[in-house]
Amino acid sequence: MNFKKLTIASAAILSLALSACESSDEQKGASTAKVEKQTLTNVSYDPTRELYANYNEAFAKHWKEKTGKDVEITQSHGGSGKQALEVANGLEADVVTLALEFDVNAVRDAGLIEPGWVKEFPLNSSPYTSTIVFLVRKGNPKNLKDWGDLVKPSVGIITPNPKTSGGARWNYLAAWAWAENQYNGDQEKAKDFVKKLYANVLVLASGARGSTTTFIENGQGDVLLSWENEAFLALKDYPNDYEIVIPSISILAEPSVAIVDKVVDKRGTRELATEYLNYLYSDEGQHIAAKNHYRPSNKAILAQYKEFDPNVNLFSIERFGGWDKAQGMHFSNGGIFDQIYEKK
Repeated sequence: MNFKKLTIASAAILSLALSACESSDEQKGASTAKVEKQTLTNVSYDPTRELYANYNEAFAKHWKEKTGKDVEITQSHGGSGKQALEVANGLEADVVTLALEFDVNAVRDAGLIEPGWVKEFPLNSSPYTSTIVFLVRKGNPKNLKDWGDLVKPSVGIITPNPKTSGGARWNYLAAWAWAENQYNGDQEKAKDFVKKLYANVLVLASGARGSTTTFIENGQGDVLLSWENEAFLALKDYPNDYEIVIPSISILAEPSVAIVDKVVDKRGTRELATEYLNYLYSDEGQHIAAKNHYRPSNKAILAQYKEFDPNVNLFSIERFGGWDKAQGMHFSNGGIFDQIYEKK
């Protein structure tokens, strides 16, 4: 046997083996590197675009400091009811941050969120709140001071469609509550008032941001029924063109957040998703909410932001018996909204 040839062959085999090991180690290293970067999808509603653009950046830094891992966060925005339907029909979301409890319940009813989600985070899983105001053109040329002024024949109203938009449902219920107070609880008179109000609506967009675009960029209407945060954004961008009117009565709008249990268990992202929503209640998360014109749930932090009127007369959804009852009565197929609204 030629020992020289054997030695050369052995060396070649050893070299190939070492190369294979190195390649395997590199692949393991690459695989580990991939694991170090996690992903999370947040399906949210229209007016939270700016809020979550800021929050996601802050959270990614927090997560890196806490775990040493990078996180890439994907956002989806649209009308809250439409977003809930998208998730229920298969759009994979680790978390939902929607305009109201009922929309999260729609995802729960699709079997994706466990019952009891509303108690999973503080304050009924509502880390920030808002309310409904009127955004009018500078000088308020139609002199719109309260809900009763909106049914005047010459007034053009812009508001989203309550069949697809969470903000629109808050708008509708705020108007209904004013009418109940005005007419001493007479439901037929309240219904007639809201019918007259919607007769003055020029455009029903699918979501709140679409209505803001209609009012500001397209110049339609005399008044936008608006989330408070959307109205403040308009004043920030166009300080000489608009002003905010706070009606005598409005509603405490409580956007809801929840983990989509079936998705996080499938993707192995429960710890990440839990921390993502928990951090909304942190001091940093609360300040980010306030700077984006949402009312922080932390009262001490809320008090630091003078733009929020503490004397607004707000009522909660419990006035209507909770969201399930309100939805069934007013916004379900054949409900009161369908009875009073006539398409133009």
